[in-house]
Amino acid sequence: MKISQRFLAGQTASPLRGAVAPDETADLVLAFGSKELLNDGDSFGALRALYPAAHLCGCSTAGEICGTGVFDDTLAATVISFEGTRIMGAGITLTAVSNSKEAGALLARSIEMEGLVHVFVLSDGLNVNGSELVEGLSGSLPEKVTITGGLAADADRFEETYVFWDGPPRQNSLAIVGFYGNHLKVGYGSMGGWDPFGPDRLVTRSSGNVLYEIDGRSVLDLYRRYLGDRARDLPSSGLFFPLCVRTGEGEKGIVRTLLSVNEKEGSMTFAGDIPQGSYARLMKANFERLIDGASGAAATAREAMGSVPVELAVLISCVGRKLVLHQRVEEEIEASREVLGPDAVVTGFYSYGEISPFTPGGKCALHNQTMTVTTLSEVR
Repeated sequence: MKISQRFLAGQTASPLRGAVAPDETADLVLAFGSKELLNDGDSFGALRALYPAAHLCGCSTAGEICGTGVFDDTLAATVISFEGTRIMGAGITLTAVSNSKEAGALLARSIEMEGLVHVFVLSDGLNVNGSELVEGLSGSLPEKVTITGGLAADADRFEETYVFWDGPPRQNSLAIVGFYGNHLKVGYGSMGGWDPFGPDRLVTRSSGNVLYEIDGRSVLDLYRRYLGDRARDLPSSGLFFPLCVRTGEGEKGIVRTLLSVNEKEGSMTFAGDIPQGSYARLMKANFERLIDGASGAAATAREAMGSVPVELAVLISCVGRKLVLHQRVEEEIEASREVLGPDAVVTGFYSYGEISPFTPGGKCALHNQTMTVTTLSEVR
């Protein structure tokens, strides 16, 4: 596997790591950037001109990860040439389906199944129920095929997100990349680091990922009470207080982050399902535990590789973590990189949701407020 990286802004491009792969050898370009640059025809056109034979896949973000740095308002491109791995991908729009589960199923069926070992998925971050998306993907892919990916973002504005596969970035879009053959080694891990506080509260009224009432009271009123003056900045201020949701006693809770607010209904839409009858608990940030969580996710992904060195690591972390860590945000990237090793090429982005099993062999799920790490290497 040969990998190089570039930053693109307007029509300028500068290599960040190693020699740029010749145009004719590049198989895949993963590009993560601000929606403004993605919508800039010159920037996207420059990327296509640099790698006319490669597949282009990427999305808008709440921050771009490259090396140990976190950047805003850039387009970070990672160029990959495989030696023994075949790839195939597809893109769809939400207009082609009636719900997010159907979108996941259609996305999975858009690629070949023979020889498929792993899929990487990027999705619209505002109009997709990530839980249903994962359900549709998992139900339509062979059991042993692993899934990782994330939901596109739009800084902390929550206005519009963009995804692309071999074409201009579009809203309400999803993309899938399939990896084929027995030369590819894949690892993954996902961890949080948030501290729960307050009592467990019963979800008394919800529908899919839309939450109306907790303990018989408006969830919007609950958040307003905790946020105080910061309630005027919803939904972005709600990222500081995600919900930990569990459906049964002793179950490992899954974190859900806020996407939008409906003032008229008094409801809040989250990135994934919050089942009626489940229990939800507010969470708050713990700086050290967030950084430890990033390190732990990288360690889990690294351990899954065995003795194979990590060649490429894709880090997808939640926008809420970025807002909380603020000036310390690069610490979670540095902590991950320290575990992955100095030779690993690191890329990724800050998202509205992360897709991965918690640990290898686990069930794939949508996560929020986690650091999710996917590691890739080719074995000879």
